[in-house]
Amino acid sequence: MDFIGEVFTYKFLTNAFIASILSGLMCGVVGTYIVCRRLVFLSGGITHASFGGIGIAYYLGLNPIIGAMVFALISSFGIELVADKGRIREDSAIGIIWSVGMSIGIIFVYMTPGYAPNLMSFLFGNILLVTQQDITMLAIFALFVIAIFALMYRPIVYSAFDREFAKSQGASVRFVSYLMAAIMALTIVLTIRMVGIVLLISLLTLPVVIANSISKSYLKITCLAVVIAIIGNILGLYCSYTADIPAAAATIFILTLMLICVKLLPLYNKKQNI
Repeated sequence: MDFIGEVFTYKFLTNAFIASILSGLMCGVVGTYIVCRRLVFLSGGITHASFGGIGIAYYLGLNPIIGAMVFALISSFGIELVADKGRIREDSAIGIIWSVGMSIGIIFVYMTPGYAPNLMSFLFGNILLVTQQDITMLAIFALFVIAIFALMYRPIVYSAFDREFAKSQGASVRFVSYLMAAIMALTIVLTIRMVGIVLLISLLTLPVVIANSISKSYLKITCLAVVIAIIGNILGLYCSYTADIPAAAATIFILTLMLICVKLLPLYNKKQNI
């Protein structure tokens, strides 16, 4: 009860609680598309490439989130373009952008005079540092993502599972691919401060994998992934409050335990029935 009371007493905890809900919502919706289209490696590449934008922004004295956003968008569009043209294999392009982005970020961070005090929060996340401005951006983008999925549900689902079938149904596969690449990039950037570059890929995939173990319907997986991600975020924040441990790491650990339980439960029931 102390946790619930203090969430609505202290502004930083209130912001963290709201951010847990909003980031869980976005990661559940966008993560379902990522997993179904098998773009987990792509999301990891965009996440790590965005560090290049953070490093450049620090060097120029700009907002690191803006730098990460620009780099993430360029990386996502670049990978889609390369994959579309077929000049370089998609996995190779992702690996190149992943390493180049991190390298650029490290170079510019070391070139920046003085010490970059908030750098660790971008690498490993710190949900307690979320500001009111971050909450506003998250809320606006969450509404945008929900609206896009509501208006373009069928083209998105068709493109996620079978791009050739989507083309035969008249869906603009290229437009959907680039739109979803942009949404992925923005989702990654807006949730970096909460989970961090290192752990964000897990928040995008674990809730969806858990949900997929329960249902095979895209819509049900999306809804379940949202609920699971939000529950994981809130439990992670609670563990951070009670045990004084990083919230992001606690969230991923809890989601991993949930996945293990979901996978082992059918095996246990099967043994009981024998």
